[in-house]
Amino acid sequence: MLTSVTVPLSRSASIRNAAIGRSIRLFSVLARPPPKYHGHIPLTRTERATLAVGSAVISLFNPRRGGWCCSPLLKPEICYVNTSYTDLIATLGETTAVPYFIYRLQDAMLASPTGRRILRERPRITSQTMSTRRLRSLPVNSVGRAYASWLEREGVSPDTRSEVRYIDDEECAYVMQRYRECHDFYHAITGLPVIVEGEIALKAFEFANTLLPMPALSVLAVTRLKPVERSRFWHTYLPWAWTNGLRSKEIINVYWEEQLDRDVDDLRAELGIERPPDLRESRKALREQAKAEKEKKERSGGQSQA
Repeated sequence: MLTSVTVPLSRSASIRNAAIGRSIRLFSVLARPPPKYHGHIPLTRTERATLAVGSAVISLFNPRRGGWCCSPLLKPEICYVNTSYTDLIATLGETTAVPYFIYRLQDAMLASPTGRRILRERPRITSQTMSTRRLRSLPVNSVGRAYASWLEREGVSPDTRSEVRYIDDEECAYVMQRYRECHDFYHAITGLPVIVEGEIALKAFEFANTLLPMPALSVLAVTRLKPVERSRFWHTYLPWAWTNGLRSKEIINVYWEEQLDRDVDDLRAELGIERPPDLRESRKALREQAKAEKEKKERSGGQSQA
């Protein structure tokens, strides 16, 4: 059983302020401090700002570099994860999370018994810790089975998530890594459709729940949607994402490794997440209507020529 230790508010605030001060301390590129953990790259404020702006702009105008792509050849239009180009979204997430937002997420974990245990034990979600063979053997509606189905459908593995490099505080770097590696579980637990507006809706849900800037910036991709897709997002998926993200429990505190056998609906109810609207039937009806109108025009055109 984990014993919590209460830190006086003034002392806690001073510790946090000191940590923030260290995270934004100025230094020269010619006198870069040594890394604080494996893979860590200390950045100057100018470097951090440049990476943040550059990764945001390129990800918006080149979705392939943002880690997801959409093929108009698939009906309905389906998003798939581009494992070769998740670098910019990862960079955007790290450079915009400091010095304040990642500390809020760390505080959320420290305020939860499960969150503190995760920080102490430091579990990692990889192909070695998540056996797809075992996950496939779980009940159909279990969390683990839903997670495995998502990975197989997208053709990805738990190893496709980039390592954190640009967050200075070592524990905060783990918090970001945990958030990143749990992303596919968010797909499994929310049940959002694998379509463009579904992926953007998940980012809106993540922002409302975690308050990290990166998911909010990712929602700007809605500007690249077709009019009918934007309408579905604004009127259906965004209200769902905002409402459920705000009222549900902190999903960063879910110890997913211990929830694999749980029924998805039970865990969703425990977290306070409603099932998102299922628009597959309405999308199918719209496609059939468009097809019928096209055939009608072709028939009328043929008759006029005759």
